[in-house]
Amino acid sequence: MAAVSGAFVVTQTSLSSKHHSPSSSPTMLLGTRAFPMNNKTARGLIRCELSSSSVSALQQLKKSAIDRYTKERSSIVVIGLSIHTTPLEMLEKLAIPVAEWPQAISELCALNHIEEAAVLSTCNRMEIYVLALSQHRGVREVTQWMSKRSGILVSDICHHWFLLYNKDATQHLFEVSAGLDSLVLGEGQILSQVKQVKEKLRNGFGMVIPGLFEKAITAGKRARAETGIASGAVSVSSAAVELAFTKLPPGSASSATMLVVGAGKMGKLVIKHLVAKERVAAIQEEMIPSGVEIVYKPLDEMLACAGEANVIFTSTASETPLFLKEHVESLPLPGAARLFVDISVPRNVGSCVTELEGTQVYNVDDLKEVVAANKEDMARKAMEAQDIITEETKKFEAWRDSLQTVPTIKKLRRKTDRIRAASIEKFMSKYGKDMDKKTKEAVEDLTRAMVNKILHGPMKHLRCDDT
Repeated sequence: MAAVSGAFVVTQTSLSSKHHSPSSSPTMLLGTRAFPMNNKTARGLIRCELSSSSVSALQQLKKSAIDRYTKERSSIVVIGLSIHTTPLEMLEKLAIPVAEWPQAISELCALNHIEEAAVLSTCNRMEIYVLALSQHRGVREVTQWMSKRSGILVSDICHHWFLLYNKDATQHLFEVSAGLDSLVLGEGQILSQVKQVKEKLRNGFGMVIPGLFEKAITAGKRARAETGIASGAVSVSSAAVELAFTKLPPGSASSATMLVVGAGKMGKLVIKHLVAKERVAAIQEEMIPSGVEIVYKPLDEMLACAGEANVIFTSTASETPLFLKEHVESLPLPGAARLFVDISVPRNVGSCVTELEGTQVYNVDDLKEVVAANKEDMARKAMEAQDIITEETKKFEAWRDSLQTVPTIKKLRRKTDRIRAASIEKFMSKYGKDMDKKTKEAVEDLTRAMVNKILHGPMKHLRCDDT
């Protein structure tokens, strides 16, 4: 659960001329593939005559292909897989550690039809956000990249994926940031993970996608502050503790020995929830409540500690299992059973451990049964949060529209500044000799204020975002 990452997917468009003999017509080049020319192709794709040896025609073709995209606004696309629809085993293979996000973003931006990209990979989701020159080609390229990186077939990714464009993609990210798409409604960790993505985008990865994540953080904060949705939420860590207590034999919770493997954020949260239930915890400096014994052990003593524990919570960023069947079967069994609650992705406890007698293993898929409390109240808060999401989505769309008018606004500003400067110069050449410095400055300020007031309405209309 401590590991966080993200990713994307596509439909393919064919440009080939069906059932047409290359020998009967000249050939044109597109990218790295050759396509036969026929009348339909010449009319539909490019309006220029070319022979196979014509360099200038080839250059014109390339320019035509580029212009076809740049005339239209690039699309925001999200390709995602989440725990709601995707097996945990697949999410594990797709997961990208936080440290690898910048490299993943660089690789995505190097794809032919991708301008900007971001990765949001957590224990519950794998989502890639891109600004694509072409929706279909961009999605295809990203899906192939995901497949190559994870070893999962494109067809398997497409079977579980969701694909959203522009406004729908924006609204989805805002809902994610607000905790509305989480396994635990309103949980707070996802907002921190969205902030992590924004931090990784600070080093010059474009304008639109960073702006999208910045606005998503605003939406997430507003939803929590104005609806109180987070206050009634069960976090993943608290749900893990609740699950453990429901699975323990009746009356045994008060005497059970708890082991938490992992000193990251999720591990610490598990400990806090255990402390709240007056149980033994394992990280010393941050939590020293009276009456609670806190014992910290290095990781190389993990198996020895596990041999004494009734319940073992695992939450590390390890990419390989920490507990395998051969490890656990050699441990003495404390009491009637040993319980593993694994909230890591990839999982820290091998699936084969469930085969051992007296051993139970639960993971993030099993937390759903704990999340039923306060459903009616949470549903009301979710509806209120959705209104905020809709409002923030409109603001982002207006901001994005305003980016298209920036060149026009700059030209208009330069034009009016030139006119004002020329008028001031003409006025000063005629009357400036009789004016002191203070009066000249007043004239400058007055004309500048007049121009700003005249431009305010048109500028506001062009920006479309009320700024």
